[in-house]
Amino acid sequence: MADVAGPVRSYRYVGPLELKAAVRPGGGGCRIASAGDFDGWIGEQPAAELAEPFTFVVDTDRVLRLAPRRSEHVACAGGGTVLGAGEISFTRDADRWAVSEVSNQSTGYCPDVSSWVEVARALDAVGLERPSSFTHEVVFRRCLDCQEHNIVREDDFVCVFCGSDLPAVWNVDPTGTRMGPPAP
Repeated sequence: MADVAGPVRSYRYVGPLELKAAVRPGGGGCRIASAGDFDGWIGEQPAAELAEPFTFVVDTDRVLRLAPRRSEHVACAGGGTVLGAGEISFTRDADRWAVSEVSNQSTGYCPDVSSWVEVARALDAVGLERPSSFTHEVVFRRCLDCQEHNIVREDDFVCVFCGSDLPAVWNVDPTGTRMGPPAP
């Protein structure tokens, strides 16, 4: 189970506005709140889809939402705020499904690597075996000089757009909110 000390951050959508404007009511990813939900959803996926990662978010109800990889995270979230977002792959181990890969790769929400806590909690709630952390961590930062969003590679905290130093701590959405401690 995931351990948490302190409040949890939520993430607003920070990507292109036209993508958020295209989100339609009721068009979010499939809510996966239980093992039964997951079994029903995975059983409907074509073999070709299972060979690729899926788009996921953890909504503010702490529920996993899944959509095909080509889906935008903001659409998967129904346009809402999330506790985590990225890409996820599944593998069948004996008689059960498990998470084989999971990342926080979402340029629409740019979640911090600390969002793993809520992702792990949502996967645990569904009863899926999972890794102990993101298998691929993406470090996002906003440049304080040019305001562009960056992906930090190889611990090089320099803006690829203007060359300025990037902050050491997550800052993509300066108005991002902190929620109270997660439910036990």
